[in-house]
Amino acid sequence: MIKIITVGKLKEDYFKDAVNEYLKRLSKYTKIDLIEVSDENYDIQKTLEKEKDSILKHVNDKDYVITMEIEGIEITSIELSKKLNETLINCSDITFIIGGSYGLHDDIKSRSNYALSFSKLTFPHQLFRVMLLEQIYRSYKILNNETYHK
Repeated sequence: MIKIITVGKLKEDYFKDAVNEYLKRLSKYTKIDLIEVSDENYDIQKTLEKEKDSILKHVNDKDYVITMEIEGIEITSIELSKKLNETLINCSDITFIIGGSYGLHDDIKSRSNYALSFSKLTFPHQLFRVMLLEQIYRSYKILNNETYHK
């Protein structure tokens, strides 16, 4: 199973539609549990602390945690598919964590098994959720030797 924990809720219908489309496509391959936690609005440190507490409530000790970090490792779609496949062989649950406006608390980064970056660019959180789901879907298409647009 794949769990995606995100800070903040989807607000725009077109992002909701895109997320729902990829969740529908992915249901052929795996169960996806999408968890939204509240985004906080305090000073940076207090916000990170509160978001950390909300996120960690949903992380199990046995989860393989992949944090989405701008400082993380950049890989190709093929490398991501191999990473997911290898991880799921050894661990039944992968948890992706997408932080809020200020990123992730250091405790979450410490808990992470793998820090992944899609780019050095900054993306809106709502859009990034769609991008992550698309890459997970692409990974399953690659792993199953199925065609998918490039």
